[in-house]
Amino acid sequence: MKIDKYLKDSMYKIFIFLICYIINLLIFFAFKINKSVIIASSFIYLSCFLFILLIPYYRKKRFYTDLLSNIQHLDKGYLVLETLNKPEFYEGELLYQALYDINKSMNENVRLIEESFKDFKEYIEMWIHEVKIPLSTLVLMSNNHKEQFDKKTKLQLKRLENYVDQVLYYARSENAEKDYLIKDVDLSKVIKNVGLKNMDDLLENKIDYIVENVDIKVLTDSKWLEFILGQIINNSIKYKKNIENSYIKILVKDEKEKTILIIEDNGIGIRESDLKQVFDKSFTGENGRNISKSTGMGLFIAKNMCKKLGHKIDIESIYNEYTRVYITFAKNKYYDVLK
Repeated sequence: MKIDKYLKDSMYKIFIFLICYIINLLIFFAFKINKSVIIASSFIYLSCFLFILLIPYYRKKRFYTDLLSNIQHLDKGYLVLETLNKPEFYEGELLYQALYDINKSMNENVRLIEESFKDFKEYIEMWIHEVKIPLSTLVLMSNNHKEQFDKKTKLQLKRLENYVDQVLYYARSENAEKDYLIKDVDLSKVIKNVGLKNMDDLLENKIDYIVENVDIKVLTDSKWLEFILGQIINNSIKYKKNIENSYIKILVKDEKEKTILIIEDNGIGIRESDLKQVFDKSFTGENGRNISKSTGMGLFIAKNMCKKLGHKIDIESIYNEYTRVYITFAKNKYYDVLK
């Protein structure tokens, strides 16, 4: 609260004071009051006016300064009311009550929105589980009766299954702590399951699935990690090069404080201009626009899930040469205590 703006806002008070003071002087002169009395009364008059003008300023200044400062320093500005003492002047009490009523109304609306969102989310998850049953049946039928399902049909079923999984895990990632369980997981089993799930696509695209030195356990959730690896493998298949020796290589680098899972392919790679945005929501990049239709959600969800699980995911690539994805698992002693 600035003094110059406060005085500017109080100009009508100052103007009224000056008029009254001039009238008072004229009365003093009309009755030929002694000059010393005029000076003394003027001093008292002026002092009283300054007190009346400035004391409210300093009372208000403390409250409004705290209000503005707290709003700037709070991550959630709407919680500012919790940081303020109730003011001792009437205007402040009115503002304080207004903020209280606004905050109460906002909290009620937020509660209703959260309940609505929760109901919608639960419905989406239920619907996904229901739709996965006939979808899984179709996938199984396409594998058992290959003569009745052409390659294009199987491809569309695979894409549909992947998109349904993306929706499911994206919805779950908002409240991830209720869905995952961190424990020692055999990395080789997870990698094997991902390979089996994508076996038809790997064979169809003549891509070698190379796994080296992955007999190690890491602290993670096996179901979530399978999904994350599945998104990475799907991208590697989708953006392969038309060469004879295409491969996806998976290996582990075990260090003292961390374990790094490396997924490498010799596909078309990622342009340097796109590399920093590959984990952004709905980002498809030049590859997604030119080669295949992409939602740009796979790596975004994978990044979000890694963050929830306490893992780190990075990517490096040289266009038209290779792409490497690194997933880092910390060796956290906190989990050792819980085993």
